Amino acid sequence: MSDYGHDLLFGSFVTPRGDDPGRTVDIAVLAEQVGMDLVTFQDHPYQPAFLDTWTLLSFVAARTNRVHVAANVTNLPLRPPAVLARSVASLDLLSGGRVGLGLGAGSFWEAIEAMGGRRLTPGQGVRALEEAIEVIHQIWDTEARGGVRVDGEFYRVRGAKRGPAPAHPVPIWLGAYKPRMLQLTGRRADGWLPSLSYLQPGDLAKGNAIIDDAAQQAGRSPQAVRRLLNIAGRFSAVGRGSLEGPAEQWVRELTELALGEGVSAFILASDDPDDLRRFAGEVAPAVRELVAAERARGAAPMGTPEPEPEPEPQSERERASESGRAPQSERGRASESVRASEPAARPSRATVTGGAFAVVPTPDDGVRRSDQQVWDESTRPSGPVPDPDRTYTPHEQATGAHLVQVHDGLRAELTQIHDLIEQVAAGEIDAGAARSHINTMTMRQNRWTLGVYCESYCRIVTTHHTIEDQSFFPRLRARDPRLGPVVDRLEQEHHVIHDVLEGVDRALVAYVGSPDGLAELRAAVDLLTDALLSHLSYEERELVEPLARLGIA
Repeated sequence: MSDYGHDLLFGSFVTPRGDDPGRTVDIAVLAEQVGMDLVTFQDHPYQPAFLDTWTLLSFVAARTNRVHVAANVTNLPLRPPAVLARSVASLDLLSGGRVGLGLGAGSFWEAIEAMGGRRLTPGQGVRALEEAIEVIHQIWDTEARGGVRVDGEFYRVRGAKRGPAPAHPVPIWLGAYKPRMLQLTGRRADGWLPSLSYLQPGDLAKGNAIIDDAAQQAGRSPQAVRRLLNIAGRFSAVGRGSLEGPAEQWVRELTELALGEGVSAFILASDDPDDLRRFAGEVAPAVRELVAAERARGAAPMGTPEPEPEPEPQSERERASESGRAPQSERGRASESVRASEPAARPSRATVTGGAFAVVPTPDDGVRRSDQQVWDESTRPSGPVPDPDRTYTPHEQATGAHLVQVHDGLRAELTQIHDLIEQVAAGEIDAGAARSHINTMTMRQNRWTLGVYCESYCRIVTTHHTIEDQSFFPRLRARDPRLGPVVDRLEQEHHVIHDVLEGVDRALVAYVGSPDGLAELRAAVDLLTDALLSHLSYEERELVEPLARLGIA
């Protein structure tokens, strides 16, 4: 089993169809609205039915605010690497650091030749790709002195000016299947990006082994290489095969791929809006929670141990030291920054070391936004008082710390809902059209955006509560019957919160249908905020210590 410990990403693989360009862009925008991390497009410049991928990426980046964009994967034989490097850096700067670079050695060589490209053998394609990566890294490394110089077999760059540098360390992901490409991935890339439909059983494990070995031989940690995967499937009521069945089946299969095969980014190839909504709203949050729980129980990723790195050339380290920045070769490997634009979880309130229990529950600040009360907080029962002389291992404390982190994610999302409502009220979302007849269209889009976001959030909360009700709570009650009244109350509050979420949904419907519905929507979300924040604080207060004491993960 392999788990390289990367944060999980979920994205879409959209067909760049040119017959209805507006719909292509709308599907990409929808991916952001439902909470995905990444939008990707295939790159086949010789296909006249497709939009040009880099033009499309730029347009989508301008229409979105948070989601990252990437070609899946860039057709290198028709995109000279020095020019490509500047295109990527420019879009990354314009988008605020939201670009990834998928690269491929090339395929469909007859079509490439028809467009003026050069046909390469498989071996030549790998060597050309490695030279291209060197060109790209040198273009981006504006801290180095002198011009870019690569005297390769396929790419010769002799003194080109460096720059611009991207806004963030742009990760390079390689679409690789054969051993030589996999070895190159381990040596030079930040990620491996195959498609599940092209893999045979066992290919993921074999590919990981080749990448890990090549990374170690190059003095890199295997964990420096993120494992991404293009997937396709069908949601249905009954399971009919791999990724063909209900959302629960998808959750189970993707969790197994994450924990067993090291996959940390799942990119769904679908142009169906309903598929994207279900993938983002039902599958992604459940997979994230299950993987996080398993990692907390296991205490550490199961990937290959990190080797001692070999010393890098002194000249690059000297340049990095003078500039106060990491060397470009290392900055380019920081693929974890793909999620940098998401709401950051609050700093941990726990120092998880052995000894006294150090996980601090989130206090209830007592602030209430609504005049309504959905329950009497004074009637909440309390569990047994912890033994002051008991000590806890880091592993025991990790589960409680994880519960706080999961709740912090829900709190951050709740803050985003309030911010989004205020942006809608101020007319700031999708602003840019000044004429009055476009303002009406923008307002409709604003309302729909808010509705999708709230709907997605409500699904996340419901999924979290379902996991607790069906897993955590029965085990807590069984191992310590004194916790029974607390668990009963928490379950009751879950049902109340479900009713409050239904009220938010009704307010959304009213708001979309009437321009006077904003006050009702605000009131519904205020009530949700009061109920959820109070509930999360109560749950942490009563459960973080028992989870450690009872060994429940």
